[in-house]
Amino acid sequence: MAGIRPARPSASFRSFFSYKVFASALFTLLFLAALSAFLSSPSPPSRYSPTSALRGRFLASDPLRARVDLIYRQAADHSVLVTAYAAYARRLKLDSSRQLRVFEGLTDSLSDLSLRLEGTVFDDEDALRAIEKEAKDRVKFARQLVAESKEAFDTQIKIQKLRDTIFAVREQLHRAKKLGALAGSIAAGSTPKSLHCLAMRLMEERIAHPETYRHAAAAALADPELYHYAIFSDNVIAVSVVVNSAIKNAREPWKHVFHVLTDPMYLAAMQVWFVRRPPTGGAKVEVRSVAEFRFLNASYSPVVRMLEGGRRDLSVLHYLRFYLPQMFPKLRRIVLLEDDVVVQKDLAGLWSVDLDGMVNGAVETCFGGFKRYNRYLNFSNPLVQNRFSSRACAWAYGVNVFDLDAWRREKCTEQFHEYQILNEDGTLWDQASVLPAGLATFYTTTKPLDKTWHVLGLGYNPSISLDEIQNAAVVHFDGNMKPWLDVALNQYKHLWTKYVDSEMDFLQLCNFGL
Repeated sequence: MAGIRPARPSASFRSFFSYKVFASALFTLLFLAALSAFLSSPSPPSRYSPTSALRGRFLASDPLRARVDLIYRQAADHSVLVTAYAAYARRLKLDSSRQLRVFEGLTDSLSDLSLRLEGTVFDDEDALRAIEKEAKDRVKFARQLVAESKEAFDTQIKIQKLRDTIFAVREQLHRAKKLGALAGSIAAGSTPKSLHCLAMRLMEERIAHPETYRHAAAAALADPELYHYAIFSDNVIAVSVVVNSAIKNAREPWKHVFHVLTDPMYLAAMQVWFVRRPPTGGAKVEVRSVAEFRFLNASYSPVVRMLEGGRRDLSVLHYLRFYLPQMFPKLRRIVLLEDDVVVQKDLAGLWSVDLDGMVNGAVETCFGGFKRYNRYLNFSNPLVQNRFSSRACAWAYGVNVFDLDAWRREKCTEQFHEYQILNEDGTLWDQASVLPAGLATFYTTTKPLDKTWHVLGLGYNPSISLDEIQNAAVVHFDGNMKPWLDVALNQYKHLWTKYVDSEMDFLQLCNFGL
């Protein structure tokens, strides 16, 4: 049978094989479609374990599942809300209150309910209804508690925010006051252009016409029967206001003598002013320089010795008031006036005030616990503690009546020298101010004057009553807001400007804004 070709398969066999392949392919496609449908079906929430999902597979399409989700979300949301209010309570420092304990208990209860919902599969309606009722009761209680507490918590939060705002504003005010005090001290210590211009023009006049002012400095007037005033200043216009106001309010102006003591640099300017604008009513003005007092040398005065040693925070002109008996050896009584005062009444009555043998007559400034000696002296120093009382009442410079005979008897200048030597390092008091030295020197020799003689505060206090000002014999612009500066208090400035000699031609040339 070699060479015989094999027979071809029959048609029936080929048909059977094609049918088998087709059936296999169809079965494979159906299997893949079923598997894809199974895998793409929604899986249960992550809070159900696979085992519990299989045990509760009949709930996959049941409304119980939606109810469980709703209960869980409500419990979780209200737990977060109550936790937030508990945090607010802690922030507002309500840890010991009953309300905080209720918040914390309710938070724990809602958290426990959420955990039970996560770990439990509900197979019937009754079990779900029981936990649903429990959840609704707790959510209802949470809503009531939040509603009752919302207003109180909102108010507490607003109060806390308001306190924070007040604290911030107070800090800003404190900084503004410090900056204002610094600016005021700079303004008070500087010389305005107008004052500098006035001094320069008066000096120019003195140089241009020496013969006119050659005998301007008259011999010292030392009649003890007259009313003598001492004014220490290098401010020409301020001194002129003090003199003019005292003369215009004096009943007997011819009895008043004003001793103006100034720095050598301003001596010529002072002389020219009072020669060109002499006092009226027969009053007398004597202008002298600090350099004329030969006893003020380093061997006698500790102040001069400190200045020659390089101290720049001291001024001989300010400390000259401690040498009044040496400067006026023939006088028995003298009144010291500061250059920032305005006289409103006759001061002749100061010469009839009984000082009871005391050296200094001054208006006291203490009230309550304020402006006592402990404000001006360093009572942490044993020397100060042993010699002075911290509760002693302080007094003010500005209007001071000095009995020069009592001064000489009590040797007050020698006491001043002793204290200056002890305070050379500044440990007893601040040497930049002359008042502490006066408080120490005249500690037991000061007689209080009636307060109407001297009203202070017009240079810093805007709240002084009008009656107090009107009844005052002298008003004092102590402080940084001097009346000749732009920072002066407007409600008081007219008290000073009405005594300015506006007819003086040099004032107009120097642009004084009066």
